[in-house]
Amino acid sequence: NKKIHNRLNIFKKINFFKEYPFLKSYSKSYKYSYTKNKLTKLRKHKIIRIIAMGGSILGTEAIYQFLRKKIKKEFIFVNNLNSKVLPQKKALNLIISKSGETLETISNTHIILNANKSSKNIIITENKNSYLKNLAHKIKADVIEHKNYIGGRFSVLSEVGMLPAELMGLKESKFKKFNHLLKSANFIKQLILNVDSILKLIKKNKNNSIILNYDEKSENLFKWYQQL
Repeated sequence: NKKIHNRLNIFKKINFFKEYPFLKSYSKSYKYSYTKNKLTKLRKHKIIRIIAMGGSILGTEAIYQFLRKKIKKEFIFVNNLNSKVLPQKKALNLIISKSGETLETISNTHIILNANKSSKNIIITENKNSYLKNLAHKIKADVIEHKNYIGGRFSVLSEVGMLPAELMGLKESKFKKFNHLLKSANFIKQLILNVDSILKLIKKNKNNSIILNYDEKSENLFKWYQQL
């Protein structure tokens, strides 16, 4: 109807990248904190161990689970205090924490570093004083900046998810479909209907989201959805 049509026109005029800075990482023009030269050097590693918690790792795990048949390298995800991982295995360690103060990530990092001091270490964290930033200086690890305007759970299309994706042999540009989606009338319609449904449920005090998953490949995707 006319009312919805007018609201759609207003919606389309919003500068999303200005209103919501984290969406910059969804664009193909996003500037990463790592260089192509750095990426080339890191691609030489055959085993990559990602040490992180929650949103800093769940999106990457979902990518890996869906596209595993295309990935030739071994990826190890250390995402909780009970991870059954042999830390003795030499690998490239990608340590990720926006705050640089995530206790579980710090604990797992020390366990792995103490077991294998010869591994290459990359720490992705904010450009500020933190435990992991100081640790990087101490162990001479490379630091890649985690942009302060990107929350951990929304970071999969930034350095946090796209650096691992590149190391998996995937092209980061193929994940960047935001501009295309904004031009899709069907996507905008479904987005508005989705938000409308959520608001109606909240007004009725229905606040639980129940996930029934019948596809093993979607396990990590829904764990990420739960985090979101």
